[in-house]
Amino acid sequence: MTEKGLREVVAADTTVSDIDGDAGRLWYAGYEIADLARNATFEEVVYLLHNARLPNQDELDELDGFLIENRELSPFLTQLMSTLAQQTSPMSMLRTSISAASAYDPDGWDESPEAQYRKAMRLIAKTPALIANYERMRTGQQIVPPNPKLPHAANFLYMLSGEEPQHEDADALDTTFILYADHTMNASTFAARIIASTLSDMFSAITGAVGALKGPLHGGANEEAMKMAEEIGRAPDAEAYVRDLLQRHEKVMGFGHAVYRTMDPRATVLRELAREVGARHGDERWADIFEALQETVYEQKQLWPNVDLYAAGVYRSLGIPTDLMTPIFALARMAGWTAHVREQYADNKVIRPGSAYVGPRDQVWVPIEERS
Repeated sequence: MTEKGLREVVAADTTVSDIDGDAGRLWYAGYEIADLARNATFEEVVYLLHNARLPNQDELDELDGFLIENRELSPFLTQLMSTLAQQTSPMSMLRTSISAASAYDPDGWDESPEAQYRKAMRLIAKTPALIANYERMRTGQQIVPPNPKLPHAANFLYMLSGEEPQHEDADALDTTFILYADHTMNASTFAARIIASTLSDMFSAITGAVGALKGPLHGGANEEAMKMAEEIGRAPDAEAYVRDLLQRHEKVMGFGHAVYRTMDPRATVLRELAREVGARHGDERWADIFEALQETVYEQKQLWPNVDLYAAGVYRSLGIPTDLMTPIFALARMAGWTAHVREQYADNKVIRPGSAYVGPRDQVWVPIEERS
């Protein structure tokens, strides 16, 4: 008997992250996610996921310096973006751009562990510029070059808006990056590890991961949750909206999870963050709607919210367009994807699961003129 969706099938040993779905707990390299969300920076989490330990100050300074030095896009990618910004959706842009980035990577086709590490860090460094430049170009605005004095999250908001963000907003975005940075063997990470297991290159593996994340049953859920909130409009209308969806046997986006049997620990952090950011910007409407949704969906279906529900509220309060929410998920998950790809390379065996054949057997060839 097969287990659909490979539930409970162990595909790899990993030091990157771990989940206890029954207890609603998530760890990165042994550190509880709430502890990291309260105390760490995204850059520290990048180092943690790739090295299974937190950096000392010198190591963090070195990483920060490398990320800052590699933020800008090549002229080739900038020229390509002018076409992508007018012709493609944000996630399609990101998928194509990640693939194209291989053309001018300084390490070329060097597949040594040291080169793979540098490629991983460059992808992490450049993804914010890909998204920000795309948004600026498609809205007819001048590209804003990266600010070397700003950390990763703050610099992204700066490139996106053209204004240096408030410290509290940058911290809020940084927290979402930490919460999205990794989540064990999800669909996009598994896709990346499968590709890496063939000893294909880093860019191919990450391109595959972006393609998997694009789907509404994975990364696209935060966009769908925000669209749902926009349709609802105000918290008192949430209950009727949910009841109508359920009567039509449709999915309520941002709820339920393949692993967690209780509240997603990331959603717990984000619920508070959505309320805090909304209050600071004078608009708690989205927090109100999402909390009303949580109450109604649990009452009707006993489902808890996942990371995507409240993340959408945080992003909207920060002024981020709805269709950029999944690319920002990818921006953060780039840390985990690249860590998993490097881990796969380090102890590799090609991933080749079996299958259960359920089609007809013992059929006999019939010439075409005799087929009905």
